[in-house]
Amino acid sequence: MSPTDPAAGNPFFDHPILNSPYECPQQHWELDADGQPTQQILSTRRRAEFITPIPKPKKRKKAAQQEEMVFDEGKSLSTTAQQYDITSIINQVRQAVDTWRSLPNSSQWQVTPETARLLQHWRHHKFSGVRPFFCQVEAAETAIWLTEVAPQTKNGKLLLDHLASANKDANPELMRLALKLATGAGKTTVMAMLIAWQTINAVRRPTSKNFTRGFLICAPGLTIKDRLRVLQPNDPNSYYKDRELLPSDMLDDMSRAKIVITNYHAFKMRERIELSKGGRQLLQGRTGDAPLTQETEGQMLQRVMPDLMGMKNIMVINDEAHHCYREKPTPEEDEALKGDEKKEADKNNEAARLWISGLEAVNRKLGVTRVMDLSATPFFLSGSGYAEGTLFPWTMSDFSLMDAIECGIVKLPRVPVAENIPGEEMPVFRNLWEHIRKDMPKKGRGTSGDLDPLKLPLRLQTALLALYGHYEKTYKLWEEFGIKVPPCFIIVCQNTAISKLVYDFVSGFQRQNDDGTSTLENGRLALFRNFDETTGNPLPRPNTLLIDSEQLEAGDALDDKFRSMAADEIERFRREIVERSGDARAGDNITDQELLREVMNTVGKAGQLGGAIRCVVSVSMLTEGWDANTVTHVLGIRAFGTQLLCEQVIGRALRRQSYDLNEEGLFNVEYADVFGIPFNFTAKPVISPPQPPRETVQVKAMRPERDALEIQFPRVEGYRVELPEERLSASFSDESILTLSPALVGPSITRNSGIIGEGADMSLKHLGDMRPSTLLFQLTQRLLYTKWRDPGEAPKLHLFGQLKRIVKEWLDAVDDEGNPKYLVCKGDTYPALLMYQELADMACNKITAAITRQFLGERPIKALLDAYNPTGSTCNVRFNTSKTDRWETSSKHCQLNWVILDSDWEAEFCRVAESHPKVLAYVKNHNLGLEVPYRFGSVMRKYLPDFVVLVDDGHGPADPLHLVVEIKGYRGEDAIEKKSTMDTYWVPGVNHLGSYGRWAFAEFTEVYQIEADFKAKVDAEFNLLIESAATKAATGNP
Repeated sequence: MSPTDPAAGNPFFDHPILNSPYECPQQHWELDADGQPTQQILSTRRRAEFITPIPKPKKRKKAAQQEEMVFDEGKSLSTTAQQYDITSIINQVRQAVDTWRSLPNSSQWQVTPETARLLQHWRHHKFSGVRPFFCQVEAAETAIWLTEVAPQTKNGKLLLDHLASANKDANPELMRLALKLATGAGKTTVMAMLIAWQTINAVRRPTSKNFTRGFLICAPGLTIKDRLRVLQPNDPNSYYKDRELLPSDMLDDMSRAKIVITNYHAFKMRERIELSKGGRQLLQGRTGDAPLTQETEGQMLQRVMPDLMGMKNIMVINDEAHHCYREKPTPEEDEALKGDEKKEADKNNEAARLWISGLEAVNRKLGVTRVMDLSATPFFLSGSGYAEGTLFPWTMSDFSLMDAIECGIVKLPRVPVAENIPGEEMPVFRNLWEHIRKDMPKKGRGTSGDLDPLKLPLRLQTALLALYGHYEKTYKLWEEFGIKVPPCFIIVCQNTAISKLVYDFVSGFQRQNDDGTSTLENGRLALFRNFDETTGNPLPRPNTLLIDSEQLEAGDALDDKFRSMAADEIERFRREIVERSGDARAGDNITDQELLREVMNTVGKAGQLGGAIRCVVSVSMLTEGWDANTVTHVLGIRAFGTQLLCEQVIGRALRRQSYDLNEEGLFNVEYADVFGIPFNFTAKPVISPPQPPRETVQVKAMRPERDALEIQFPRVEGYRVELPEERLSASFSDESILTLSPALVGPSITRNSGIIGEGADMSLKHLGDMRPSTLLFQLTQRLLYTKWRDPGEAPKLHLFGQLKRIVKEWLDAVDDEGNPKYLVCKGDTYPALLMYQELADMACNKITAAITRQFLGERPIKALLDAYNPTGSTCNVRFNTSKTDRWETSSKHCQLNWVILDSDWEAEFCRVAESHPKVLAYVKNHNLGLEVPYRFGSVMRKYLPDFVVLVDDGHGPADPLHLVVEIKGYRGEDAIEKKSTMDTYWVPGVNHLGSYGRWAFAEFTEVYQIEADFKAKVDAEFNLLIESAATKAATGNP
């Protein structure tokens, strides 16, 4: 095989994914001047540059004093007046945010404590489901930095000046900030993060001008509008709770946000009175003024966003914001666009005008603090008065398609080579439309009636067959892998006439004969046929769907001609709705456009209306927000003037199917195969084995039917212990043992060798020389300064003598064989290691717990509850998971429908709990919110016990014992601290509160030691557990 052979080993195609989606990108593929990979990996993050080159505009100014044309970094042709070196601004902002992000201490971040808490949560929280990608966190960080940090720094102020002047030129009435995120990178999550950041701060610091709890979210169409419901805090699938975007104690504050989600079409002024033409003339009279029947600006706003009226300074978030701009007036002498291009430009401008005028109206009436623009392609469109493809100059953050591919967040778009076409004809047409446009019907609905679908241009038929050949292989692979939905093939057409021809060609049609009869011409692509091959009857479930997504998105009624073309499929889907619901009238309550939108939005979703669709033929563009993740092939049969348009169409195919990491902590590569779209990218065929999508279940409280099984618990934030100062003593136990070992402290012997010469052993032997009195003094001093000192006050030095006596007792205690009892040194470790602050703090925690234990009966321990959210409950659990190990709970024992299992013993535990006569209810502490604060060494940690079980221990069902159960096989130092905290602080503290019932803690430690007769052992252990816990609760001893 020659080195130039495209099939030869090529690292970019074999392993294009270099970076984890959850970390800042560390590497990127080098690209040459043509944007093609050189096969070299560079060990830095890719600079923000526009990798996909944008074609030059076709027009040139002919004015006498013409300015010289220049290229900006966006590669879009533009005059110096328009030229704006935006990528260097993005890179400056990125550098500033990187520096700020790396500051170790949150007190240096110059943000509010609430913002700092959110940032720590997004970066470090252990998410049980989908974790935010780095690019999502970076986009939110950029907005936070520009709002809270930049005004306080010199460099930040310069960047804000840039932003202000960019807005002054383009949107004088609005302050906009654009965040560029590749398609499929999850803009909805970023919106939720921005809303959460603003709302929590606005609620907790109502006087600040930086924050608001009023939001207007504008979408380009109904699909996205429907999908953005998850941004409402009270939505059943709200992202704040489902995706854990907020610490649980902040969720209550989130409900105070006022969020209106609309599509920009709603800004159009409506008629308040429907008048016929004659009626209007009658009211006007011969000389009078035309009657004012349209709504006023105020009435329009009242209709669109009643919840926000009365609020001041709201935030606007634009999704797919490239549709929203104020066009720039173009000089008369400029050569105008012609034909389809002019119509498209006029339509874009009209939409943009409506959208931005609506926002300007909102600003006049309510005030808009900031407009956040999110888009994969925030560029000016053709006819806007700006060079086509000019990046919005208020863009401050960029995560490009190339970045997303290198992180594996999206599929890799590529052009396949099929082998099933004989002859020299190359099946790949980089720009198919250029070869066939003259043979294709012009726009005009209905003209296709005289055209024969089987007479499509040969090159188009070849392209369809070639791409279909690859689709067939993919389809079979998916079947072999047991995936329940088929892969999806998208065809994007220039106009309705073409779409109808292509639809008939792939799915079949009835040919009308001269004598009035009709003959079936079945589809040329077998898997896409809508007619039965043997009977010729229409299939009850079509395989191919014809849609005009533009009409559906605007919410307009279907155009008559399109309705007649799609009448057949509409009827079949109506029948399917009746079959699914069993209600003969179900199909009558839904309009044609709602029905088609439902089918379109459920493509690739098993068991739903569009689940079986294999091919979608779309008129014009497939609108943004259509995000089926099963798309594997795209064919463009239309003009693509710019890379922007290419990226938008291809974007519909880029959503990944599987978000599971491989052993290297990266995503496996997934592909989308593209024809007819002149997109500069990869070109080598590989059929990638698909990953079956995981089944997702929703774990939730079954309300109201299982409300009797609700378990409530206190949300403890800390403990207060009042100890006597006149006489201190300690009650040491097994939990007072601290074992120093190489596992805890690091290697105690290290071999060091040079290149030549003698090696040397580095050990801790010299620590054996420290005098015991030095260690006793140092440890007592640490104990006094960290545990017996109120905040802001001097340490209680009068206690030094008593504490020294107790520390000496702990250090000197020996067991029956004369070995140290509480400070155990293993593997060449020495007591002197307690000079390490962290180990000293571990010793201090153990000694303090022993002193506290001594006074348990006399001095009550107070549990301090979360001031915002003191009580947690099983009622509030609701999350989605794709974990396959789960236990379906008994409706008599658990308020939740599922227990998500982390190991086999948990299933066994569920079985025993549900069959045990004394168990009233139980729940696993998974996304429940039961956290036990404890100190490990120098740091506070949160411990999550495994289960809470309500047990009838003889006090009757009205007063059950709340048993917190922990299963531990290996008792590490950490586990001992957890048990000690539960016994010494949490359980006594909660029982002292009195308002949460009686609580006890029990450990199930022997399970991992046994293999034989596992079930019997678990049964026996569980009985012992309940008996001992009941005894403890009765006597009050830990």
